[in-house]
Amino acid sequence: MPHIKTIGPDEATGQLKEIYDQLLQSRGKLAGVHQIQSLNPPSLLHHMELYMSLMFAQSPLQRYQREMMAVVVSATNRCAYCAAHHGAALQHYWKDERKIAQLQRDYTQLDLGDTDLLLCQLAEALTLAPESITPDEHLQPLRETGLDDRALLDATLVISYFNFVNRLVLGLGVALEEDKGEGYLY
Repeated sequence: MPHIKTIGPDEATGQLKEIYDQLLQSRGKLAGVHQIQSLNPPSLLHHMELYMSLMFAQSPLQRYQREMMAVVVSATNRCAYCAAHHGAALQHYWKDERKIAQLQRDYTQLDLGDTDLLLCQLAEALTLAPESITPDEHLQPLRETGLDDRALLDATLVISYFNFVNRLVLGLGVALEEDKGEGYLY
């Protein structure tokens, strides 16, 4: 149960109803992370615009890499809600539930390519100790795998975004839906 009042889809009016209707049409369901922001519809609208830009817009990073980093950040923060939702999204690409479960437990035990391993390491380091990020230790190795500065920016944006959302979810008590994050249109 959320720690604050929320407005459900049946009681939504005005701008919130329009946003909910759009989310239902585009995503198939209304997630708890959307409803927790129901008291501030403009915030929800801008949040979704940022999410869509970071996760779905053109980027040097592949979609699965963005979802992979989302899972690592969420697992690092012990945010079961986001780890489940983005694990389900990653399943569309990896099609390997055991591999995703291992990513959530300990990505270092997976046989990931160099770029993916370094992205996971960046996600963990930026989440746990953002002040520790150095160009030589964290960015240059990614450049050496072929990523450019735009990819580094996009990775940092995705990682930062999920740290924000994890705190929103954990801080306001968003519960994982009965479907455990599955069945949403990613």
